[in-house]
Order: sequence, then structure tokens, then C-alpha cells
Amino acid sequence: MCSHYQTLKDAELLLKKFGVRDKTAAIGKYDMWPRYQGVFVRRPVEHDAGDEAVPEREAVAGRWGLISAMTKPDGLDKVGKLSTFNARSETARKSFTFGNAWRRAQHCIIPADAIFEPDHREETKARFQTDKSVPTRFTRADGAPLGIAGIWDRYRDEAGQWQESYTMLTINADNDPLFRLYHQPGKEKRMVVILPEGAYGDWLTAPVEATRDLLVPIPSDKLVATPMK
Repeated sequence: MCSHYQTLKDAELLLKKFGVRDKTAAIGKYDMWPRYQGVFVRRPVEHDAGDEAVPEREAVAGRWGLISAMTKPDGLDKVGKLSTFNARSETARKSFTFGNAWRRAQHCIIPADAIFEPDHREETKARFQTDKSVPTRFTRADGAPLGIAGIWDRYRDEAGQWQESYTMLTINADNDPLFRLYHQPGKEKRMVVILPEGAYGDWLTAPVEATRDLLVPIPSDKLVATPMK
């Protein structure tokens, strides 16, 4: 699971790397944690209405931690405390929280400079003279931003206003050369899906039946893992 990432500092990168026509008013916090407001990229809701003025992609600010459109306002307090910042791709379709967004193929891309995962290996802890896990920062080897596959949804707040939210999709990483080294020993290894740049358009436009086909691990040599101690 990824519970910490760093978003883009430069709004210009949204235009250059993610095909967004208009800048967002603000990127938000650089260090992102669950329930913070962050930026994600999607096809506009109005895209299929036939209006040529509607861009192919837009950058939207929303809550990192998806809340389903099916959630009633009087249930927001309970749902808002749940860990919904990552979604298991294997079970999302049947989940109350993620099912609506999954079945509607509400795909998004989360732009990031880096993601973080904990290193629990004893040799790593010994190297840094600590008994705690060592936070490790993952970046692209070529220095380009990460594009993380996610899904988004809208929910009504207590005032009846629609609010945006999103989550990162994860896949099993037990056999991944890189990500299997992280997280707690004895537990299933998971990783977020980092999309190749050439797949951004395919991901945003993919129908629901093609969703799982695009959720594949990034080659480990495309990333650099840097301990942050």
C-alpha cells in the first residue's frame, strides 16, 4: 500500500507530461497523505456530450481517499475514517466503496514526483542503525514524473454539494523484483500501478472490461529506490 507520495511542484508539468490544457489553480500540498486534497487527471465528465470546447483531459482537485457516490451524507463521518486511499484491483469491482467508480470506468491518473514504501529488511535497518522500517523514495530513473493509475468518484457532502475524490489502484507484488522487497515480512506485497507515458490515453479511455489488462507492473529498472534515512 502507498500511504505517502509527493505530487508535482510545477503545474507546467501537467500540461507537458499529462496532456492537460488548463493549469489548476493550485497543486496543493507537495507531501501527500491520506485525506489530503490532491490533483488527479481524468477525461472531463462532459467529454462525451459532443461539445468541442471540452478538452480531452482535465486536472481536478479532490480528496485522496475515495468516497463512493453511493455514500449518503449521514454516513460520511464513518466512511471518511476508512483507509480508501488504495484499492485492490482484484476486488474493487465488488466493493461498496470502489465498485461504482470501477463499474463506470472512472479512470484517472495521479501525477507524482515520487512514492514512498517502508523497508522492513533487517539489513537495511542495521545499515541505518534503527529498529524501525526505513522510508524509501521511489522515482523514475529518467527523472520524469510518475503517472499512477487510479479511479475517481464524486460524493455529496453534508451541504449537498458534490465533492471529488480518488484512490490509487494496487496489484500483487509478491513476485516483483523490486516491490517484493518492501512492506512487512510475512504479508502480501502490493504495489501501485505506474503507467508508461504511452498508456495514459489508453487508461483514461479504457472501457471497464479492459481495466485489468492495463494494470501491469512497471519494469523495475525504470525506477530508483532511495532510502530516506
